[in-house]
Amino acid sequence: MISKFIDAHAHLNTTSIEKMELAVKRNAAFLSINTNIPFFESIEDQEKVILELQEKYPGRIQYITSFNFENWGKDNFAQDAITQIKKGLSNGAVGVKIWKDVGFELHDEEGNFVMIDNPVFDPIFQFLVDNDILLIGHQGEPRNCWLPLEEMTVDSDRNYFLEHPEYHMFLQKEYPTYEQQMQARDHMLEKFPTLRYVGLHLFSMEYSIEEVAKRLERYPNTLTDLAERVVHLQLQAKNNREAVREFCIKYQDKIIYGTDVIDDGSLSGIEVADRFEHLWDFHYAFFSTGQKMKAPEFEGEFFGLDLPDEVIEKIFYYNAKKTYNFSI
Repeated sequence: MISKFIDAHAHLNTTSIEKMELAVKRNAAFLSINTNIPFFESIEDQEKVILELQEKYPGRIQYITSFNFENWGKDNFAQDAITQIKKGLSNGAVGVKIWKDVGFELHDEEGNFVMIDNPVFDPIFQFLVDNDILLIGHQGEPRNCWLPLEEMTVDSDRNYFLEHPEYHMFLQKEYPTYEQQMQARDHMLEKFPTLRYVGLHLFSMEYSIEEVAKRLERYPNTLTDLAERVVHLQLQAKNNREAVREFCIKYQDKIIYGTDVIDDGSLSGIEVADRFEHLWDFHYAFFSTGQKMKAPEFEGEFFGLDLPDEVIEKIFYYNAKKTYNFSI
């Protein structure tokens, strides 16, 4: 691993110290992303955890704030969201996240699904533009979510949706399609062309580096991250390693490394630290060496990308440092 690096997509929702001691040992830092997820603690409680960890481990954590939908459907919804955002920023947050509950859970008065390009969100996004505040977004799901089980490309998706058919959009025909989710996200970026935006999870277009590249070209103020999607690059490298390698080199200034590890108390502190360390080493080997590798999510072998050192440093460190204002 390089001398210092940043895991720029994690959810550090407990004050366990093992992950932090690992970060000190490995000269690493975290971006913890507060998210309006039903099974997470409240955004305020997530923030309290981060502020405590920041005090104990200065320089090792930056965080992203968010907003909830308690006033959804009321005239003051947008202003309330902006107030929540301002509070998070005043406590040190370096950006704002909008999650996939927009597009999956919210409905308008007529019962229609509300997408991210709905005008109700325009005042929020305009506030971010006017104040040069970063937005990061997770819209939609992996495209596998809309495919039958036998057509899914990686076992991690296949096993998850087999166990949770209620989230398998192939079976839930009343929900917006994958294409509608992506079109709404793209339309939002077209409405706010100067908005600084990170399209998380390879822009939710993990199945195709060509589609990700189109967005990075079309929307010049955007970046993307690799959180929980490195396996999809590995799968594409199995059949066309050079294309994946050239993608990483061409967009070396726009790709940010992250794992999406969730530290929510379901694992012990040691187990969480072990999970981080395993992923860091496995992923780094893929990007930095040309060795033959296997991934547990699909059959077959692939070769690492053996990227130039300067590209590795940008993906694993510099892009996150610049985007999220790290001091490490």
